Amino acid sequence: MKKLNYFEKIIQPFESAPNQTPPTSLWGFYAFYLKQVKGPLIALFIVGFFTAILEIVLFKYIGEIVDIIQAVKNPAELFEKHASTFIWMMAVIVLIRPAVSLIHDILMNQVLTTNFTSLIRWQQHNHLIKQSLNFFHSNFSGGIASRVMSTGQSIRNSVLMLTDSMWRVTIYAVTTVVLFVELNIWLALPMIAWIVAYILLLRYFLPKTRERSHQSAKARSRLMGHIVDSYSNILTLKLFAHSDRESAKTHEHMRHQTDMALYSTRLVTALDFSLTVLNSLLIACTIIVSLLLWQNALITAGAIAFTLSLVIRINTMSTWVMKVVNAIFEDIGSVQDGIKIMTAKHDITDHPNAHTLSVTKGAIAFDHIHFSYHADKPIYQDLSLTIAPGEKVALVGPSGGGKTTLVNLLLRLYEVQQGQITIDGQAIETVTQESLRSNIGVVAQDTALFHCSIRDNILYGNPNATDDRIKAVLTQTKALEFVQDLVDQYGNKGLDAIVGENGVKLSGGQRQRIAIARVLLKNAPILVLDEATSALDSESEAVIQEHLETLMAGKTVIAIAHRLSTIAKMDRLVVIDGGKVIETGTHDDLVAQNGLYATLWQYQQNQ
Repeated sequence: MKKLNYFEKIIQPFESAPNQTPPTSLWGFYAFYLKQVKGPLIALFIVGFFTAILEIVLFKYIGEIVDIIQAVKNPAELFEKHASTFIWMMAVIVLIRPAVSLIHDILMNQVLTTNFTSLIRWQQHNHLIKQSLNFFHSNFSGGIASRVMSTGQSIRNSVLMLTDSMWRVTIYAVTTVVLFVELNIWLALPMIAWIVAYILLLRYFLPKTRERSHQSAKARSRLMGHIVDSYSNILTLKLFAHSDRESAKTHEHMRHQTDMALYSTRLVTALDFSLTVLNSLLIACTIIVSLLLWQNALITAGAIAFTLSLVIRINTMSTWVMKVVNAIFEDIGSVQDGIKIMTAKHDITDHPNAHTLSVTKGAIAFDHIHFSYHADKPIYQDLSLTIAPGEKVALVGPSGGGKTTLVNLLLRLYEVQQGQITIDGQAIETVTQESLRSNIGVVAQDTALFHCSIRDNILYGNPNATDDRIKAVLTQTKALEFVQDLVDQYGNKGLDAIVGENGVKLSGGQRQRIAIARVLLKNAPILVLDEATSALDSESEAVIQEHLETLMAGKTVIAIAHRLSTIAKMDRLVVIDGGKVIETGTHDDLVAQNGLYATLWQYQQNQ
């Protein structure tokens, strides 16, 4: 079985996609992936041709054997006179047919089925992972994941069914007509009439099937997205005691999906019945014509056996083909549903000549920037702000004033519409996104952890860090003690313990300590603290603040905090309101100015 490894490596499932976005048209989208595996597909076409021919040859042998038996006067002379014919027949049946079947199975199972699907999924995932934050905010994560999994499988299924099954049936039908014509032109007429009627039947039903399958796939995808969204927000669902309301929404989505599926299967029922009638007419007409031709000594009994065997086989195959065609169009509907997501162009891309960001000092400048999420609601209009190398700056202001947005623009998670942001004089749109973000450490307000071990989550900061280094940063964040006591449901302990989806098995404060440890390990020259200690109690916050001061040493820091006491010691406070810088200075300076900062400070002091 190890010899099959060679064939399993013909398609490399993790090849990078061509450097372009897949076309938005259905056939262009298919072609984008098919041209990457054209060699194996051509081979499958050729093998399919020989498979169909061999199957017809078997039925032809049945007719020949009947004629030989009828012609032999003395049964004892059967093998003596026809030994070479029987030997050739056995060679085809026992040697050639299994060999062709083996080649077919290797192409299907070892070469195409698994690797082709993985190739599509891998390339689609790599395309999607480069999408902007706005893209993921605008689409259900469950719906995106569902499309990645289903689109790859649907492309594979529809292509292989078309290449393997439909092609073989086409060869089968054409060869059958040719052989029938050789026997007698009248014998071929019912078959020719059946082929014409069969094509007309397909032309009538298939466009309708395709459209209804597309609608069914869309409904299924929406249902999947809704269910995943419900499960992802299960705590909110339970806290607000809206299980019945959520079930009603799920019922609505599921009812719509069921209706769309039934709407599609009505066509299948009508198609199956029409095909049964058509096949019955083919069998009846072939029997009548065959008997009339035999009665007039125009064909032999062996020809009748061959003809009827082939027609009955075609009857069986046509029903099977119709089911295959329905499956193909269901898959095409699924692919159509995924095309919009999979072909969406990237909002934010690296410039063709983008270089790696080199941070030597850490100076940051926002130069007359304009930005809005929606055209009629600007967030920033002509905002300018300069942060000196190594300066610790806190952004202060009312909620919704644009503080986190400013950080997101620095990280190039969103693109400024006008103006420029530079780091050490390098415009961030001229450097690669990876190098930009690798030089900025972020502790966000919403702590995000992966469903994996504590170790793997922290190693996101530095994949090459040792366990000793991990324990050192955990000690700095006062997290080592609780990490060592962790035991998950699988019995994993300490650094190996699984934290659950988004760190759900940890408290808010524990999650935030892990996030801070991760950034400590990254040790980037620019540090962003967006409510970095908001989930900690006062005692823990005071301890971690000491370590944050050590972490901030020698770095350019941008901090956002609603608790003004946590940022009062920063080098400079920048007050942002309405998308504008309205005050700037030290804590004492701003309190003395008696402006917005002084009002916010006084309010918090009185709490």
